[in-house]
Amino acid sequence: MSASTAQLQQSTIRQYTLQLRLPTVGGQFLKMAEEAGKQKLGHVAYLEALLAAEVEERERNAVARRIQESKFPKVKTLEDFHFDEAPLIPAAQIRKLAEGGYLSRSEPIVLVGETVKQARGKRTWRPDWQWKPVGSGSGCDSRRRPSW
Repeated sequence: MSASTAQLQQSTIRQYTLQLRLPTVGGQFLKMAEEAGKQKLGHVAYLEALLAAEVEERERNAVARRIQESKFPKVKTLEDFHFDEAPLIPAAQIRKLAEGGYLSRSEPIVLVGETVKQARGKRTWRPDWQWKPVGSGSGCDSRRRPSW
């Protein structure tokens, strides 16, 4: 195959991927074809790897888009929290809650404590609040119906 024919094919494939809205396929098909040739992969394995790359990229973009559309002020994780600056918050208990085991056991939790009104009029969580499972003397009982 001549170089001009190869260029024409690559250009045509890129045009098709634009029309089909497959940007990752269009950007990676040549590189992945060379890798598939080196690894002696068949056509089906090459196509699978190429489509998997497209799906992964779309999922990554969807997560980024949802985070942006939610207009979160900043993405925060539990790893970023400084427990040494809030000694009244038990780090082990927060990490245990973060694992979500109470969800699989269908155990509700109640946040007990005083709220503090901030300057903007919003209520915030105080460091002396405690996490208590329902039915552990927290004043809530899972057998009673909620009053609302």
